[in-house]
Amino acid sequence: MSVQPILDARTAEANMAEAKPCYTPQEALIEANRCLFCFDAPCIMACPTGIDVPSFIRKIAGGNPTGAARTILSANVLGGSCARVCPTEVLCEGACVVLDLEGDPVKIGRLQRYATDHVLDRGIDVLAPPLPRNGRKVSVLGAGPAGLGCAAELAQLGYEVTVYERKPRGGGLNTYGIAYYKMRPEVSLGEVEMIERLGVTFRFGVEIGRDIDIAVLARESDAVFLGLGLGGARRLGIPGEDLPEVVDALDFIEQIRTRPLHEVPVGHRVAVLGCGNTAIDAVTQALRLGAEKAVIVYRRGEEDMSAYGFEYELAKSDGAAFEFHTVPVEVIGEGGHVRALRLARTRMVDGRPEIIPGSERIEEFDLVLKAVGQETQSSLLESWFPGIALDDRGRVLHDPRTMRTSLPKVFVGGDCANGGREVVNAVADGKKAARGIHEWLADEAIEGPVQPSRLGCADGALGSGFDHPIRVPELLAAMNPS
Repeated sequence: MSVQPILDARTAEANMAEAKPCYTPQEALIEANRCLFCFDAPCIMACPTGIDVPSFIRKIAGGNPTGAARTILSANVLGGSCARVCPTEVLCEGACVVLDLEGDPVKIGRLQRYATDHVLDRGIDVLAPPLPRNGRKVSVLGAGPAGLGCAAELAQLGYEVTVYERKPRGGGLNTYGIAYYKMRPEVSLGEVEMIERLGVTFRFGVEIGRDIDIAVLARESDAVFLGLGLGGARRLGIPGEDLPEVVDALDFIEQIRTRPLHEVPVGHRVAVLGCGNTAIDAVTQALRLGAEKAVIVYRRGEEDMSAYGFEYELAKSDGAAFEFHTVPVEVIGEGGHVRALRLARTRMVDGRPEIIPGSERIEEFDLVLKAVGQETQSSLLESWFPGIALDDRGRVLHDPRTMRTSLPKVFVGGDCANGGREVVNAVADGKKAARGIHEWLADEAIEGPVQPSRLGCADGALGSGFDHPIRVPELLAAMNPS
């Protein structure tokens, strides 16, 4: 039989509660005062968007979350999302000097969330207002992190920007593809609204080729930015994979993010194929939605998985099982639905997994989630822009500084340019592309924040936070006056 929802609404919501809730003001103040405010801070270098981490933390320590949010969002317009979904453990926090000194880094991600939530929840606009319109038009294809990063930067530079997105809402994977316990869709949708207030026009539910002629769009635009991301999941190439309970893991996650949690169908015994971060998101959420057993099946060894170590530990703590050196060779159906997987053991030969003869076995599953990587959209891109140069993996070739492609007015960023990377990398790509577009059209290179003179203005009645940061001993004394 087909899979069905398992949990009631209250239990599902409780199980999917946020893993890292927002700091209270007191918690943020204490954590901010752990920072050493390094001069040549390695955390800045570790951030793909170059957020001035010591500066924003110092402002939190000085009681100025609005100023902190301005510092963050001026560098990374999706700073609220990135505060929740960035692998800070291997980026800014992994480079934190306090980690070396104390074994526990400053919680940069949670402090970033505290500051960005402060302004986003209150509707406080901290981004520099756009320059007067310069008469140039840019079309952005895709409202994911790369497209949003590009659109926001261009709007601030005075361009007329229209973003085209085939889905009904913006945000890309931030809205549709992130584990629910990491971030609610409302966060990324709020960021889309913030960018819309910069004067960016969004056209949702629009499919290029069906609703709009790409040749006309390109002709009427001074530049075009491609932020399409990747396509559907790769096929397994085994019998039975077209059964209805063999589902793309991202489609499963999208259901979680677009319908009530207690209405999401989930199997009692779930197999997740692959061992990247999407596989971890899928297996943990399946368990939290009531699966009795959820197993990651991976053809290579533990040392080869692309999932981050902290994600791996999370999945194990949630009760996920791992079958390394194991590969599915058949999806077994019964009555038109998934009943089991035929699995085989593998061994590594010349760096590649090879099935061990006679190692096959059958294990019962009723839901199979594919997290084996996504296809590039090379055929689609070539049909839109004949002659665009691609590499041998179907990614768009580009200048890494300006993100300009082989076609003069076409720029690119995000996963269709660099493969499946992090949200923060996609935002950085979009920002670089926007500046590449501006450099090409206006013959002006930009470094640092857009309109820096406007960004250094009043950060609120409490000041910038640079002059007299509260140190931990003073804070504790104030809290315990006796």
